Amino acid sequence: MAEETARDMNGIVGSHDLLLVTLDTLRYDVAEELAGAGRLPNLARALPGGRWQRRHSPGSFTYAAHAALLAGFLPTPAEPGPHPRLFAAAFPGSETTAGGTWVFDAPDLPGGLAQAGYHTVCVGGVGFFNKLTPLGAALPGLFAESHWDPAFGVTSPTSFEAQIECAERAVARVDGPVFLFVNVSALHQPNWFHLPGATREHGDSRESHAAALEYVDRHIGRLFALMSARRPGFAIVCSDHGTAYGEDGYTGHRIGHEVVWTVPYGEFTMERGQWR
Repeated sequence: MAEETARDMNGIVGSHDLLLVTLDTLRYDVAEELAGAGRLPNLARALPGGRWQRRHSPGSFTYAAHAALLAGFLPTPAEPGPHPRLFAAAFPGSETTAGGTWVFDAPDLPGGLAQAGYHTVCVGGVGFFNKLTPLGAALPGLFAESHWDPAFGVTSPTSFEAQIECAERAVARVDGPVFLFVNVSALHQPNWFHLPGATREHGDSRESHAAALEYVDRHIGRLFALMSARRPGFAIVCSDHGTAYGEDGYTGHRIGHEVVWTVPYGEFTMERGQWR
């Protein structure tokens, strides 16, 4: 937490490539359990102290949470505040805009970063980013460049690898600073196929959710390498919301349950060439 509160984003925006990864539906308890057990070696290498911060989501399902995230309202530390924000739109009377906050004069973070000279790229995952409907095009429409393919979606066992390949192609075409956003669909149901030996009949479970996170960890180092290859990078990796697997009779999300509101969060800088 000390690293977060001391961070001055005014010294990072402009000098660093920026990466925002949302691990869609990832629960805090599962993420922390796996990190503590040594089952997330790449994320543990990146996260300060090798562990996740416990935070509260700004929304209980993908669209609501991302509308807030992409306006600068990142998950809030799960302890009394107020908590200074990293990014904030210019807003009179804001109690969470501090000296280290990067303030932008736009309705959303991608638009603010575009004004600061960043090329903004969205690699979508779940249906709210599929661009197949007006609603599915709303969030991707905030970015200068956006991509979605069925191979990136929730039904693909290799979705994250396909998303990374798309991100690598997109960033390779840009000379200046980049803001890359990736919505990772692998954790979202269905995820049973990530658990060895599971079949469709077994269905999704907390265990398959964990196996999906291990799958993501095996490949996420490629994203970190990509976003620190040309200049220093700054990364935020978090969940947009959690999901229930039968707790108190609940299944899924868009509900006010602890496992939905409590999410893992990590932020860190990357030196140029640190990830190879």
